[in-house]
Amino acid sequence: MESDSFVVLASRSPRRVELLKQLVADFTVVPADIDETPHTNEDPVSYVKRLALEKARSIYMVSDPHAIVIGADTTVDLGGHIFGQPVDDDDARAMLRRLSGTTHHVHTGVAVASAAGEQVEVVTSSVTFLDLRQEMVEWYIGTGESVGKAGSYAIQGHGSALVVSSTGSITNIIGLPLEETARLLGVPGPK
Repeated sequence: MESDSFVVLASRSPRRVELLKQLVADFTVVPADIDETPHTNEDPVSYVKRLALEKARSIYMVSDPHAIVIGADTTVDLGGHIFGQPVDDDDARAMLRRLSGTTHHVHTGVAVASAAGEQVEVVTSSVTFLDLRQEMVEWYIGTGESVGKAGSYAIQGHGSALVVSSTGSITNIIGLPLEETARLLGVPGPK
């Protein structure tokens, strides 16, 4: 990063804010307000790549030219089906039932927009769920943690009780793959 540049995170996710603090000491949060509806026949990897870039681009276009804007989007993918954030508890229940006993993918697109241009990368990790009994689904919904989470769970919280195993980047599953983000920003890796 150049000395006169500054970082802007185009996300309202508190998890991304906390993760980015491991790479950048000082940054601004300016959430991007874009339509996150998947396009017809859009696969999960293309979906997160497009949204990350749209978020970064939309905030960079209204920012200072010295800004370096990070956009990110995460989705859960089971057999090519996009699992975004649940609209309500019933939607969260349905997602958790479908993920029960399966191995699914978590994709995060990370984009950086700056005066130097645009870069985007997608990171994929895998998560295997327990066979979830209805009581466990109800307990988890009752924690309130499924709200605002792709796939209706947070692996770093109570949702860890739903998981048998994961492979790949844990920070990717949480919402911002740090190694790849550091590389895109041109800063040292996680502290």
